[in-house]
Parts: sequence; structure tokens; C-alpha cells
Amino acid sequence: MHPKKHRFVYRLFLFGIELNEVETLANQLTPLSYNRFNLFSFYDRDHMQSDDRSARQKIISHCREHGVECPEDARVFLVTMPRIAGYIFNPVSFYFISTAGSEPLCAVAEVSNTYREMKPYVLTEFSKGRFRLRIPKHFYVSPFSSLDLEFDFDLGLPGSQLDIRIDEYEGDQKILASTLTGTPQPFTGSRLLWFAVKYPLLTVRVMAQIHWHALKLKLKGIAHHSKEDNPQLQKDLVRGEGR
Repeated sequence: MHPKKHRFVYRLFLFGIELNEVETLANQLTPLSYNRFNLFSFYDRDHMQSDDRSARQKIISHCREHGVECPEDARVFLVTMPRIAGYIFNPVSFYFISTAGSEPLCAVAEVSNTYREMKPYVLTEFSKGRFRLRIPKHFYVSPFSSLDLEFDFDLGLPGSQLDIRIDEYEGDQKILASTLTGTPQPFTGSRLLWFAVKYPLLTVRVMAQIHWHALKLKLKGIAHHSKEDNPQLQKDLVRGEGR
């Protein structure tokens, strides 16, 4: 939205899964595997720290470290892109953590950049079915926005619709507005095969589209912020050089 207008819309698909059901799903669905290669794969190492814990263990541990009381039987619902034909790039994944009785506890936006760095943002403010957080970005997401802008997260609980909004602000001025909306579809082997045809090599395409729009922004004369200019503004990463 500033300093110059730029807009795009793309269709895609995402996984919406309970993390304690991933292995069961992988055993039931031929195109999907857990921690091994397939047309679609879910790897624990693709999320949070790249250690040998499960994604569920890592996200619950992270939330506890940030003051959220997560019981052992907490439910973790993840909205994310899987590995497709062995390739993964996820600009952002969303975790929704609740009690076993479905009482919302917190949400986490796990943001990644093309340097394979990763930073999670924990959202605890909850009202009217939505988690909210406005916070300094302190993460190199795009070379066309500075690290000291603010993210404004507005995440609706997944249900009959997916409604996620992430905006960027410089003071009171909105710089960027982004939305992610969708309708749930059955998690079946046939649906996975259809999406493989309808959205071929989606994760590769996402990476290609990022660079395509970067070129467009550069041609529009948008200022470029080098990653090396302000390394001290990279903070609280779980992967990468920032601290």
C-alpha cells in the first residue's frame, strides 16, 4: 500500500491437521507420509527448531516458555503447507492450541524467510473467536520492508471458514495488508491427488512467485533493505543467526 501500490491474489491449498493425528493419517492415506519422502510429506524437522522432537512437543514447549500453561493433553491444530515431492517452503504456518475440551489457549504464527530463518510469534489475546497481536517485526521477511515495522496479526479460529489477516504498520500508517481465506475440504487420498494436479508443485511455485514479485517491486523503484544493514534487529529466531 505504501510507498507504491502493488496487489496480487493466488489460489492455493493448505493442510489443516491435529498434530497428534499426523501419523495416523499418513498410515491411512497412500499419497501422504510422516517423516519420510512421498508425494506429500509432513516432517517434524520442518517446524520450529530443527531437532529430533516432534512438532507438537516443540510448539507446546515454546508456548510454555512464553508463559502459556499448556497441559499435556493440549490439542494443537496446524495450518501449513506440506512438503510436496520432497520440497518445502512455508512463508508462514499457524498453530492453534487449545485444551482437550477445545478451550482456546493461544496461537502461534511461525514465519519463515527465503534464507530459511524462522521466527514464531505467540498470540495470547483472544476475543470473539480471534487471536490478536501487534508487535515489532524484528525479522527479515522481505527486502522491501524494514525490520522495525510492526506486524498486526488477526487470526480467526479455524472452523467452517479460514480467516487470517496479517498487516504491517509503520507507526499509524498501514504499509501492507494480507489475507488468507478458505473453506475446509475433506482430508482424503483422492483429494490430495486432485490437489497435486490442480496446484502442481505448489511449494516450488510459492518460492518462484516470491522472486517474481520481488522483481516487480524492484522495477517499481521500491527501496531495498539489505539483510546485513541491521543484524541487531533480528531477534528471537528459532532458526538463523538472529538472537
